[in-house]
Amino acid sequence: MNIDPSILNKENLEKLTRLKNIHAEKIVEEFINLCKPEKVTVITDAQEDIDYVRELAIKSGEERRLSMEGHTIHFDGYHDQARDKDNTRILVTPDMKTSEVINTKDRDEGLKEVYEIMDGSMKGKEALVRFFCLGPLNSRFSISALQITDSSYVAHSEDLLYRTGYEQFKKLKGSDDFFCFIHSAGELDVRGNTVNIDKRRIYIDVLGNRVLTVNNQYAGNSLGLKKLALRLAIFKANNEDWLTEHMFIMGTRPEGRDRITYFTGAFPSACGKTSTAMIPGQLIVGDDIAYLRTGDDGRAYTVNIEHGIFGIIEDVNPVDDPVIYKTLTTPRELIFSNILINDSNPYWLGMGRELPDEGDNYWGEWKKGDRDSSGKEILPAHKNARYTVRISELENADPRLNDPDGVPISGIIYGGRDSDTSVPVYQSFDWDHGVFVGATIESETTAATLGAAGVRKLSPMANLDFLVVPLGKYFTNHLKFGRSLAETPRVFATNYFLRENDRFLNEKVDKKVWIMWMEGRVHNEYDAIRTPIGLIPKHEDLQNLFRSIFNRDYSYSDYERQFSIRTGHFLEKLERVEKIYRKEQDMPDEFWQCHKMLKENLLAARDRAGVEIIPPSFFE
Repeated sequence: MNIDPSILNKENLEKLTRLKNIHAEKIVEEFINLCKPEKVTVITDAQEDIDYVRELAIKSGEERRLSMEGHTIHFDGYHDQARDKDNTRILVTPDMKTSEVINTKDRDEGLKEVYEIMDGSMKGKEALVRFFCLGPLNSRFSISALQITDSSYVAHSEDLLYRTGYEQFKKLKGSDDFFCFIHSAGELDVRGNTVNIDKRRIYIDVLGNRVLTVNNQYAGNSLGLKKLALRLAIFKANNEDWLTEHMFIMGTRPEGRDRITYFTGAFPSACGKTSTAMIPGQLIVGDDIAYLRTGDDGRAYTVNIEHGIFGIIEDVNPVDDPVIYKTLTTPRELIFSNILINDSNPYWLGMGRELPDEGDNYWGEWKKGDRDSSGKEILPAHKNARYTVRISELENADPRLNDPDGVPISGIIYGGRDSDTSVPVYQSFDWDHGVFVGATIESETTAATLGAAGVRKLSPMANLDFLVVPLGKYFTNHLKFGRSLAETPRVFATNYFLRENDRFLNEKVDKKVWIMWMEGRVHNEYDAIRTPIGLIPKHEDLQNLFRSIFNRDYSYSDYERQFSIRTGHFLEKLERVEKIYRKEQDMPDEFWQCHKMLKENLLAARDRAGVEIIPPSFFE
């Protein structure tokens, strides 16, 4: 390899050559010579190598130890606190079909630009060459990955989030069938944060199975294996015969029953996905990304490509999220990011206790009332602050987390932030309608993406930000996947955010009732009411669930307010959906058939009832 031996010494070179993969060697050679680090360290699966990364994160100042054993804090720059959608581009050639909603850039222009920015971006720093496995080891689901980064925080985070893959990489037998991620934080200031934010670039080269990302540290932009790998896998899956989805995987366990029923769920960021996957008494397989394939028995199976959680920490408290809260407040290897630190103790928004008036946070030395240069008040912790932890550290980790065969999916859940339209839970009529339900998720923007908050947006399958293929092709692949199954999962929609008079109609913990109703529907234990939008629960079934789970009553008046069909708002949603999707090419006929059916259902029901908001009793 043509790399200066003072940069890549003999020991690290041997680690690389032992893989017997000329493609990996060429990538390392190309980008080390381009980015020009002072030192290159190749990390294997050996524990001493993993420990080296963890200690380097402390030594470099990217992380700082806290008072509780195993806990560390990392701060991203003040202007590097969320995914940068504007500068995240899919590199395309003139002959590639895309959708208007996909942020693209000409491939030749994009590669030229990002190579110029990355030239010398690692000067004076140590580059870490990492190998991971996206999915369980020795599984037909899994994809190998190569990562080069100059951030020990990024590398440490990946150890918590992903399975080590150095030995797995050897099983490629020299193949180029792997994903590649190159990351540099770029020039750093005295606090260790990226200086050239204006030159932040996150370019996804789907034709090259690689991502090039520079001048950033926030994990949503820098951790190649997370949402950046999601995009590469979506491209791969939609050109093959499987699905890559922005979904949690959970195992439901009704009290008094000896059975586990697996669900996947797609919720836009900050819409309750992690807290749903972490409902007390249930099992978690994953909270973010799932690969779905058809099993030998004709059912849908899924694996979590990760084995850790990078979760939003705001509002995690002992009442609403007891499992996560306990995990965050007991000794274990855990990284906090962009929260408030006072006397080496962590504090975050909505944790259920009073926060100190001063400390260190993503701004620096902070005290209550501080404002930034634009006059905006600086919160004690960022609304998009995070925690990173291994799933195996959780008391509700599913024993099949690392099952190479995956787990069978009985139900799929779609949910968003919807304040005035959808009911708390309903079931689709069939698989095609379920795809439509997923394609028409709406949510309100949150602090998890840069830009204005509170704007309602369409978020198909909670995957819009990550799509790299035309929407028509993506939905068609979902429909085909359903056709390939001998038994399709039931499809449900949830909405935790219905409001009246600016107050939520449900408590956060009520989601356990909705999930238990879905679990019962999968096993044909509950009847349902057929409405214009889908199948909704009966009051008596929910009342029994509220009593058995929470020992509290669930009044019919509450049921009626929550499960009435708001025909006007649903029709308005269908208009919004049509306006957007009419611009898309090659939309499947099944989508428009569902759209027509729902519109006719709603208009007919409104005409019969003579009112806009129709109570459930009308349909019984």
